[in-house]
Amino acid sequence: MTAPRDVVVTGIGATTPLGGDAPSTWTAALAGESGARPFENDWAEKYELPVTFGATIKVKPEEVLARPELKRMDPSTQYAIIATREAWADAGSPEVDGERLGAVVSSGIGGIWTTLDGWDTLRERGARRMLPMTVPMLMPNSPAAYVELEIGAQAGAHALVSACASGAEAIGYGIEMIRSGRADVVVAGGTEATMHPMPIAAFAASRTLSLRNDDPQGASRPYDVDRDGFVIGEGAAIVVLESAEHAAARGARVYAKLAGVGLSSDAYHITSPDPEGKGQRAAMRRALEMAGAAPSDVVHINAHATSTKVGDLTETNSIRTLLGGETDHVLLSATKSMTGHLLGGAGALETVFTVKAVHERLAPPTINVATPDPELKVPLVRDVPAALPAGDVVAINNSFGFGGHNVALVVTNA
Repeated sequence: MTAPRDVVVTGIGATTPLGGDAPSTWTAALAGESGARPFENDWAEKYELPVTFGATIKVKPEEVLARPELKRMDPSTQYAIIATREAWADAGSPEVDGERLGAVVSSGIGGIWTTLDGWDTLRERGARRMLPMTVPMLMPNSPAAYVELEIGAQAGAHALVSACASGAEAIGYGIEMIRSGRADVVVAGGTEATMHPMPIAAFAASRTLSLRNDDPQGASRPYDVDRDGFVIGEGAAIVVLESAEHAAARGARVYAKLAGVGLSSDAYHITSPDPEGKGQRAAMRRALEMAGAAPSDVVHINAHATSTKVGDLTETNSIRTLLGGETDHVLLSATKSMTGHLLGGAGALETVFTVKAVHERLAPPTINVATPDPELKVPLVRDVPAALPAGDVVAINNSFGFGGHNVALVVTNA
């Protein structure tokens, strides 16, 4: 039986509330900037929304894409294509047989803009005015399909949907495609475009959104005693994954190694995590086992940390229970404090942050923590970046989703 192959990251791309590409997003994150801003529309007044702000995309797709592309793609696909083109170019546009090239791009909700616009058209103007491209635009696999077409991937195009864990699970599936020998190169990540009054109203009704309308940039505050919910965000992040052999053969620049994937499910509640964190610990443990890493090797964790009362501490308690005394030398970052929560794109963006942290030996900060929760049991990187140690290092990116989906990815230096 052939041993699983090592998987490395050779390209990254992103379009986010912090920047229109990966470098500007990373620079803004290291500077502790917030991407949250008031809505530039009349939604709050028109629909009586209790939330008047979000982490909206920094660079609009119409500034980047051609008009025909805009017309045939839902915003969630537009974001994915923008990030894919950047990541593919960043990887050096590798030459690879299409049958050895895969695409795995996920969204937690899919083409919600297209779905709701289509319903409005039908209701107000009738069936004859429905756009022929409505179904290809709204289907949740549309971003994966368009990425597959963009790069000519024939090893498989997949769109795993696991709520806010979708982007991380997509990357995990891409890793497995390469480890198993099914592909040599996989473009993987997540995207979301839910900055629409309906999902905003729905999340607000579930009492999960922050209501700090008077302070958008200070609203996402993981681990602060006064946190009151997450800030909804939008955007996409994509990584180019390669087998280490394939990358070495073409002399590719390597950012880091994706050494482990851990998956689990809580079987507890449709929205709340298991309060004991058993599923979260299982995901992290399995990822470390796949990577051949011990708790003492872990130096950095990019937490899921959405800024909710229960979720934040469930995760840090899980980390402390799993790592024990080794937790004291772990640097914890909660980057949703800056980006807001990109839902299906969150895990992919935070994977990019974790890869960059390992590559540059710099953990990004957590902002807006004026008074840390006394129950926080992991050392938190606050306000300014923190240096990671030299030598071999292990980092974890956690992503959890409604429905009890848990994904942990282990990143190591290449």
